[in-house]
Parts: sequence; structure tokens; C-alpha cells
Amino acid sequence: MSKEVIYGLYNDETDLLHAIQVANDKHLAIMDVFTPFPVHGLDQALHLTESRLHRGGFVYGFLGTLTAFLGMTWMFTKDWPIIFGGKPYWSVPAFIPITFELTVLFAAWGMTITFYIICGMGPGVIKPVLDERITDDKFCIAFDKEDTDAGIANDFFKATGAAEINSKVL
Repeated sequence: MSKEVIYGLYNDETDLLHAIQVANDKHLAIMDVFTPFPVHGLDQALHLTESRLHRGGFVYGFLGTLTAFLGMTWMFTKDWPIIFGGKPYWSVPAFIPITFELTVLFAAWGMTITFYIICGMGPGVIKPVLDERITDDKFCIAFDKEDTDAGIANDFFKATGAAEINSKVL
């Protein structure tokens, strides 16, 4: 499925934030905004909600804790019960380092895999790029031509001081 996108490139993040405010005031449907680095206040300007990735991180960390704790409990009490160093079979303080490491491991891997799946950035996926300079030094606002008339978008970009106005089929 291909879609035609009209986008404007800005030289400065303050110009970008001002343009987003103007677009919100005019009720224009912004498809996406691209920046070469995080811009303070962009989430609020685009009315984005907080990510729920941290909830996933908690769940993955909890699964790591359970895996470590239950695995060591089974290993040291049922599978191979050996008393070493004078410790009992079920020694919770001895389990803490491995439990911590598996908690961090499961949380890190789980959040990374979840992030890649949500963003569609798996192995072998080739994402179309609007403009190579977006990741270098330009800021971009993109409109889908189905949602926004090209004339209105062009007028918007000219009024908000876009350095360039381009169109591309993705």
C-alpha cells in the first residue's frame, strides 16, 4: 500500500514547535514529525500520551525474578540438593545475586523486543525514508495527502517558515 506524503523541512526546533502549534490551531492532521534529536515539549505539542513500555518492563522483570527464584529453588531443593558452605538447601540470601541479574536480563530483553515489534523495526524490515537530512540536521512535519489538501499544506508550510516543501510516495 503506497501513500503520498507532503512534508516540510525546518532548520530549527523552535520553528518546528511553532509550526506544530499553528497546525493544531488550524486542526490539520499531522501524520508524523521527525527530528534528529529529542525535542523538549514535542510530546505535549503533539498531544501524545505516555508510553506503556515501563509496564511491560515491570512484567518482564517480574518474570525474570520468578524464573530465577523458582529455578534455583527447584535446583537446590529437588534436583541436586547439596549442602555446601554450611548453607541450607533453600538459602534465599544466596539466591539474590542471580535473581537480580535475571530480573535485569528479562526486563532489558523484553522491553527491547517489545519496542522493536511495536515500531515495526524487526530484522529485514526496510522502512522508507522521507529525506536523508531528517536524521542529520533538519526537522520535518509530514502530512498524508489523503487527510490534508496539498494546497492547504503548502500554504501552511510557507506561512510557518519551512525551509523546503517536498512530496514523496511511500
